[in-house]
Amino acid sequence: MPESLNIVGLITQASLLVQIVMALLLLASLLSWVIIFRMSARLGTAKNFDQQFETWFWSGEDLAKLYQGIQGSPDRQGLEQIFYVGFSEYLRMHKKRQPKDDIIDGVERKLRVGLGRQQQLLESGLTTLASIGSVAPYIGLFGTVWGIMNAFLGLSQTEQATLASVAPGIAEALIATAMGLFAAIPAVLAYNHFTAKSSQLYDSRALFCDEMTGMLQRETSVQAPISKETQVNAGQVTGL
Repeated sequence: MPESLNIVGLITQASLLVQIVMALLLLASLLSWVIIFRMSARLGTAKNFDQQFETWFWSGEDLAKLYQGIQGSPDRQGLEQIFYVGFSEYLRMHKKRQPKDDIIDGVERKLRVGLGRQQQLLESGLTTLASIGSVAPYIGLFGTVWGIMNAFLGLSQTEQATLASVAPGIAEALIATAMGLFAAIPAVLAYNHFTAKSSQLYDSRALFCDEMTGMLQRETSVQAPISKETQVNAGQVTGL
């Protein structure tokens, strides 16, 4: 490999500050890839769990029995947790014989809270990706500017200024910009991709909340009886 393309040699010969900048960009790139793999797995799992729960929900099973089936599960997430929070509030207010409008309003508030919390868990890491994508090019540019300054300062101390004497220093400096782009481009692409996917999941979950609210409103209208076991379980639900 020609000397001008010896990337490792150029990095090791760079000034200390430029090397620190390169190290920071390398760490940022590694962090972004860790977040990318984690978010990809998290979004895929969340989508599968939501689809499974929706299949169960629309199978025609009674909502009270569905609630009892997931009540003892310690790993509730996604639509399952949103349904659990909303139906727990429905049972609690129904037990207190609250007016129909108050029951529906309370359920809607709990569903919104549950939806928001699940979305926060789903989007964990997006802010970091956005920060890396926006800041990394400027960090690389800072390293480049500093490296070029050093190259020209070194050139001023030579008796004869030639391209061969200044080119290595400029090449070292430009590597910092390249590493900044190397860290930023995947982070920006991943941020846009995961934002779109999380928005799709949010819209799907919000639609489920509307449908569930409508079902509970109809049940409240006909005053469907709720089993004593379910009422007792609802009385044990706290902190929701």
